[in-house]
Amino acid sequence: MDASPVTQLLHDLRSGQRDAFDALLPHVLDALRAIAHRQLKNERSDHTLNTTALVHEAYLKLVGRREMDWESRAHFFAVAARAMRRVLISYARQRNAEKRGGGAIRVTLVTHLGPLTEGQEDELVALDEGLQRLEQINPRHARIVECRFFAGLTIEETAECLGVSPITVTRDWRMARAWLRHELSSSDD
Repeated sequence: MDASPVTQLLHDLRSGQRDAFDALLPHVLDALRAIAHRQLKNERSDHTLNTTALVHEAYLKLVGRREMDWESRAHFFAVAARAMRRVLISYARQRNAEKRGGGAIRVTLVTHLGPLTEGQEDELVALDEGLQRLEQINPRHARIVECRFFAGLTIEETAECLGVSPITVTRDWRMARAWLRHELSSSDD
C-alpha cells in the first residue's frame, strides 16, 4: 500500500475535511482486514464477527472520532487496532454476561494465545482489564502492547507511532509483557 495517499488523507482529516474518511477507506481496507484477521485468529471458531464485520465496526468507531489528530499512517493503524480490540472485548463481555448472568471470571492468560476455546473468552477480558490497569500506571507501555500485539506493528512502526526510539519500544515491550504476565497470574489468586 502506498503510504502517500494515506498520509495526505490523514492530513486532510486533521484539517477538518470529514469527507476524507470516505476517500481513506479504499487505501487502508486491506491493512485493516489484515489486522482484523490477525485479531480474529485468536478468537473462538464460532465467533459471530467475521473479518469484514470487525473492520466495519472499528471503522465506524474511527469515523466517530471528530477531534482525532492523526499523526501518521502507523498512528492510524494503532488506533484502528485498539478500536477492533474494544469491539472484541465488548462482544466477549456480552457473551459472558449472557452465559453467566454477568461478571467475567478471571483465568490465567496463556503465554501463547492460540485460537480461543469456549472458556478462554475470559482470558481476553482479563487481558483487556490488565491493559486498562497498565494504562493507568504507564500509558506508553499500554500503547506499545496495543501496537505490537493487537495491530501487529513492527518495533520501528511502533516507535514512529509513539514518537520514541526503537530501543525504547524494545525495552518497554519487554517490561509491559512481564508486567501483564505478573498481573494476570496474580489476579487468579
